[in-house]
Amino acid sequence: MNFCSHCGAPVRFAIPSDDDRPRYLCDNCGTIHYQNPRIVAGSLPIVDDRVLLCRRAIAPREGFWTLPAGFMENGETTPEAAIRETREEACAEIELGGLYTMVDLPHINQVYMIYLARLRDDLEPAFSAGPESLEVRLFREEDIPWSELAFSTITKTLECYFRDRARLERDALDVANLTHYALHADVIRRW
Repeated sequence: MNFCSHCGAPVRFAIPSDDDRPRYLCDNCGTIHYQNPRIVAGSLPIVDDRVLLCRRAIAPREGFWTLPAGFMENGETTPEAAIRETREEACAEIELGGLYTMVDLPHINQVYMIYLARLRDDLEPAFSAGPESLEVRLFREEDIPWSELAFSTITKTLECYFRDRARLERDALDVANLTHYALHADVIRRW
């Protein structure tokens, strides 16, 4: 940031007198410009033993696979953002379950919040590529292109899901019940 968004004067990067972190400060109008992490909200849509992945049509990581997710917009909740992103990237309608993974990425100032979801199969077509996706497909665990996943947060979410699914199947629980899955929280410092 070079100029104040309130008055247009140049800003400096320094620690305000009543703070402990450097901020952009405008000496002209006194505004302190706070910058906070960005929330990425998305879903892990499932159908039976398959998950829905999107091949990215945009940077970063164009051509790599991801879950439908993106930056939260002002005025929406994280569940609303997850539903919107799934609709935009996969042209899919979902029944949202609970928050499944929350991963902090402090090195890039992001927090990923991925919700479990059931792909609604009562609509035709159930999914297709949106403007930010080259293609959208359902994958069984053994078919996931692990080396072509776009982000470490997506790899971690899928690993947690398939590990939980295997445990739930061993414990003879209904794996289709989204409430049986616990929240996973983690921090990824670097990928």
